[in-house]
Amino acid sequence: MTDSLSPDQSVIDEAIGKFCADFGDEYWLARDTDGEFPEEFVASITAGGWLGIAMPEAHGGFGLGVTEAALMMRRIAQSGGGFAAASSVHINIFGPHPIVK
Repeated sequence: MTDSLSPDQSVIDEAIGKFCADFGDEYWLARDTDGEFPEEFVASITAGGWLGIAMPEAHGGFGLGVTEAALMMRRIAQSGGGFAAASSVHINIFGPHPIVK
C-alpha cells in the first residue's frame, strides 16, 4: 500500500514506523501480561506531537487530515502493540477534533 501514498504520507508512515520500533514486542508483551495502560508509549507519542496530527495548526496541531491520522493509526496497529497500541491513542486523535472546530 505504500506505493499509493503521497510523498508527505510516506514520510508520516516512515516516521511512525521508526517511532513504534522503540516499543518492541517485549514492551507490548509486558503490557499484555500486567494489564497496565501503555503510559510510556502514549507519553512518547504525545511528546512527539503526533496526537495533534489532525488538529488545526491554530490549535497547536499539524493541520493534516483524517486520512493522515488513519495512516498513522494503521502504522501503529501494524507494530508489536497491534490494536491495543492504536486504541491507546485513537480517542486523543479523533475525539477532540469536533471540540476545536
